[in-house]
Amino acid sequence: MRTYIKALKKSALIAGAILTMSGCKIDTDPLDRYTDVAVYQNPANVRLYIIGMYNEFNTFKFGTFPIGYDNATDALTDVMKYTSALSGNGTVNILASDASRVNASGPMLNYWNAGYSRIRRLNEFLEGLETKAQGLDETAKLKFQAEARFIRGYVYFWLVKLHGSVVLHDKLVGPEGKDKQRSSEDDCWNFIAADFSFAAQYLDKTWDAANKGRATKGAAYAMLARTWLYAASIAEYDKKQFNADELTGVPASKAAAYYTNASNAADEVKKLAAEGLYELEANFASIFTNKNTKEAIFKLDFIRPQITHQYDLGFAPPRDEPDKVLVYGVPTAELVDEFEMSDGSTFSWSNPVMAANPYANREQRFNATILYNGSSWKGRTINTTASDNIEGIAEYGGTDPKRTVSGYYAKKFLDPLNTNISLNRSDQSWIELRFAEVLLIDAEAKTKINNITGAKESLNTLRNKRGLPNTPSQTLSEMMIAIEHERIVELAFEGHRYWDLRRWRKAHLVLNNVRFTGHKGEPNGGSINYTTIPVDNTNRQFTPALYYIPIIQDEILRNDAITQIKGW
Repeated sequence: MRTYIKALKKSALIAGAILTMSGCKIDTDPLDRYTDVAVYQNPANVRLYIIGMYNEFNTFKFGTFPIGYDNATDALTDVMKYTSALSGNGTVNILASDASRVNASGPMLNYWNAGYSRIRRLNEFLEGLETKAQGLDETAKLKFQAEARFIRGYVYFWLVKLHGSVVLHDKLVGPEGKDKQRSSEDDCWNFIAADFSFAAQYLDKTWDAANKGRATKGAAYAMLARTWLYAASIAEYDKKQFNADELTGVPASKAAAYYTNASNAADEVKKLAAEGLYELEANFASIFTNKNTKEAIFKLDFIRPQITHQYDLGFAPPRDEPDKVLVYGVPTAELVDEFEMSDGSTFSWSNPVMAANPYANREQRFNATILYNGSSWKGRTINTTASDNIEGIAEYGGTDPKRTVSGYYAKKFLDPLNTNISLNRSDQSWIELRFAEVLLIDAEAKTKINNITGAKESLNTLRNKRGLPNTPSQTLSEMMIAIEHERIVELAFEGHRYWDLRRWRKAHLVLNNVRFTGHKGEPNGGSINYTTIPVDNTNRQFTPALYYIPIIQDEILRNDAITQIKGW
């Protein structure tokens, strides 16, 4: 115990509440009498304990999902293509093209054991605060409880996104309490919302510098808005069309109330922004490399050399470090074509002027998100034509080419000043919650409750800050088309697209029986001609059963009360 408390203190001092302390054992060792003495009789160690719990946010940083290998969920969609066809780096491609890979005994899209392990630790902590903690006044205790429930709400949010109906534990249970049936999906969303509501009530608006990175009132309201939006979407779009299980789905009658809840929570974040806590950045690219960006509502910070990650090594174009860069995923043509022109008009390859120079005069988010043929990057000009055997386009299939298969590279999140990424690694922050997302949540929720004026205000606030004119959308259906478009381009590579398509119940329409594409450039005199090529060598598969991922078989065997989700 003394050893891991010492290690935890060291990590906390290094990071100052940079909440990425995967090396600390405090979140994995079971509580015993000695641990109680070390933790709960010392308020400083209570603080260190809860900081250790924040390690859970590492699991999904930069839009990844551990599917037997850390792959980006955006690569399950139409906005990103992973370059490898081999198991490992290419596991996400195998999953995207073979729905049968998801099953109760397989590892795919499985967060069950890790999630419930964290929930148990958090419930141990909550019980310890109530029964063992010394030296804490009621205000301090409530704030620690709020942090724990914020993290627990986040864990359950992921479990419910995956399975719909899961087992709810609001307190620590012993072996005698292991047998428990799943709760209804509606109850699950309400449970999560209750955790975030409690957190919003008792967390402060800000922390001092020594505690930077811990959950705040704004973060809790933002997660509450996200939660209610998901619950409302299931209520509106699912309608028991895809699963006969009695415990999945949310009553359609609750959609309007839940959209209203999402709007109200978003409004609370907007009030905090009006106080100066949050603000959209005029320079979109700077959001992801500026550690002090005011767009960040909740983020994980990293500091070299102690705490780093490897995003640049995974996604930078090959000449950044030949034979070392991995080029996991690249943008698709579908994403590239989604970005507007700088005047807000729609890009089209059918327009001969646009097609002749397709990357000119595009909106600022395009140039901050995409590296294309002719891009200026780290003192060179990117050449994605086949004539460049290092950075030029490669055909997808059968290998791990470690270069683009779509004609593009992902620029968003990359550090343009990092010129030795294998040595330096990466220290960009991961922003889990951005003010831009809250405005998009607000626009969608208000659209659904027929407050088109309020919806347009939030959407146009975002568009105007990105240098674009107001949306011309007027009706509910037009607004939803506009909001989906904005979510695609604004949140690209941040891990939202797959889950958006699932909550809208559009995934079986967009991701099934289709192959996504790239653009191959070929020199033609003094210009480049671009042709559309497939980046998939087999059709994608998304079956309706995938809206509810099965409970893992291990849980079915050890929990005598639980039943498998019907259809699995």
